[in-house]
Order: sequence, then C-alpha cells, then structure tokens
Amino acid sequence: MASGEAFPSSSLQADNLIHVFWDEGMLKHDTGTGVFDTGMDPGFLDVLEKHPENADRVKNILSILKRGPISPFISWHHGRLALISELLSFHTQEYVNELIEADRNGGKEICGGTFLNPGSWDATLLAAGTTLSAMQHIIDGHGKFAYALVRPPGHHAQPTQADGYCFLNNAGLAVQLALDSGCRKVAVLDIDVHYGNGTADGFYRSDKVLTISLHMNHGSWGPSHPQSGTIDELGEGVGFGYNLNIPLPNGTGDEGYGYAVQHLVVPAIEKFEPDMMVLVVGQDSSAFDPNGRQCLTMEGCRDIGRTIRGMADKYSNGRLLIVQEGGYHVTYAAYCLHATLEGN
Repeated sequence: MASGEAFPSSSLQADNLIHVFWDEGMLKHDTGTGVFDTGMDPGFLDVLEKHPENADRVKNILSILKRGPISPFISWHHGRLALISELLSFHTQEYVNELIEADRNGGKEICGGTFLNPGSWDATLLAAGTTLSAMQHIIDGHGKFAYALVRPPGHHAQPTQADGYCFLNNAGLAVQLALDSGCRKVAVLDIDVHYGNGTADGFYRSDKVLTISLHMNHGSWGPSHPQSGTIDELGEGVGFGYNLNIPLPNGTGDEGYGYAVQHLVVPAIEKFEPDMMVLVVGQDSSAFDPNGRQCLTMEGCRDIGRTIRGMADKYSNGRLLIVQEGGYHVTYAAYCLHATLEGN
C-alpha cells in the first residue's frame, strides 16, 4: 500500500484518521525457538515453542487493522530505518557500537531472552525509524493521532543497555524528538504489563517528561533490569516527582486498571499539562497473556484508550502517539490493540 494511502472513505477528514506506521522488514527479526524465551533445547521435548516475541503477534495486529471494524479510519504509512546519529539522542555511542558489533559478528544473546540474530539489527533500526516517522508526522501537523506498529519492542532499553527483548527505546527516541522539535512537556503512559524502566531511566532527571507506568508488581529481574518499579522511584534532581510508578497486584483486571487511571493517572496528567502525549501499549496485560497475569480485557483496553484520548484533546490539542510494545497471546493481543484504538 502506498505511503499515506487510506482505506476507502472519502468523507473522513485527516483529524479523524489513525495514521499507522509500519514496515514489513520488522518481520525479519527472528527470535528462534526453545523453552519459552530461553532459546534453549534441553533435548527432552519433541516440540519446542516460538520465542514469545515473534513475528506472528504483529502479523495478527496488522491483519485486524486491515480487516477489522476500524479499518476505514486508518491511513497507512511506510516506516524507515533510523540513522545512527538519531539513536544518540537517547542512547550512548558506546552502547550503539556494541549492538553494531554484535550484528557484524553474526548476532548474540545480548541479555536474558534478548537475541540479536541475523536480520535483527535492521528490524531494530526500522522499529526506531518508524516510530520517529510517526512522531514527526504529528509534529509536522499532518495528523494528530499516530500509531507506530513496531517490533522489536523498546521500552525496557535503557540509554546504556538492552533489556527484556528490547534493543532501542523507540518511545524514548520519539519523546526526545518531540522535545527537540519545540514541545515543552511530554507525558508518557505505559500500560505494558512490565515496568517501562528504560523510558523512565532515560528521562529520570528531566522535568519536561512525565513518565507513568502501570505494571505488574514484578520488581527487578537482574542486572539488565535494576529498577524495581516501586512507588519510591520518583526521579532525581529536577526530575524528582516526574516519574510515577503504579505497581499493580496480579489479577487487577478492568476495574482495578480503571480506578488507577482515573484516580492516579488522570490527576497527574492534569497537573502536568503536556503539549504532547505518548501512550505505550503492550497487550501482555491482557487476560490470556503467557507473560502477564493482569486480566485486562478488550473493554478495559477500550476504556483506557478513551480516557487518554480525552486527555490528549484537553491538553495537547489532540496530539497523541501510540507505540507498540509487548503482547504475546497471538490472537487476543490483536483484539486488545484494536479495542484500544477503538477507544480513541
């Protein structure tokens, strides 16, 4: 489909469209098979499973957006490779060099469950560049609402290291682009089941970015993820008070998420008054996900989307970027993403 081509509906105006940015090159990130996400074959099993962060999950998101009820409201746009220079707005040169070297040497397991295989680096650059293009589309006034359908995910990637299937922080790069383009304040809400530690770390000392994360109360999981995601991680220096962690007990469900959003997220955004909003979505918060236990349903996702749309309309002139992260139930994740966009 040509860049900018919308599904048929001549009466739709640009402000009513969902601008989806995607590139099929991201499917070339092959995470392999094994026991769950280990990439290991102990030799006892006849049938191994795909790594949870596999191409099938985004293929289904792609198909539901093309054939689902909201398809007439979607305008499709091509992604692009990020430039190495663009990565340095969030990541250190030393870390980027480490990834380039790993790719040059045929790939490696960067950290637990996080495999940079042949083809992965190009897919990673596409994910970063596609997210940057989506944000630039909003900044340039071509649309107010964009969704970056990208993989590999990025919200665990910190300025100096990979973590949790993530190499480059797609959302963090987009937030920095918004700031560099004249936005005064950016609010980021992350509803992936895991703490958006990388994004939080990147802006931990900034009062220009409010990072909010609703996540399962899982704590630190090792050297690649030293942050605990607890309520006392509030930011540092001028950034103190601008990182809001909302750890939730297992099985929180729609009502619990709704309560947290209305009583914690909304007041924080109202006080901050951002002129750009970023919603970081991972459908691993859903009821059937193998990587989470939060019992969020399509209706809960729809409600969150509706609330954040209202916040964007009120404070950022409707400007909202949604960035794809996790979500590992191959079918239900796609439905939950569709529901989130329906709410908008």
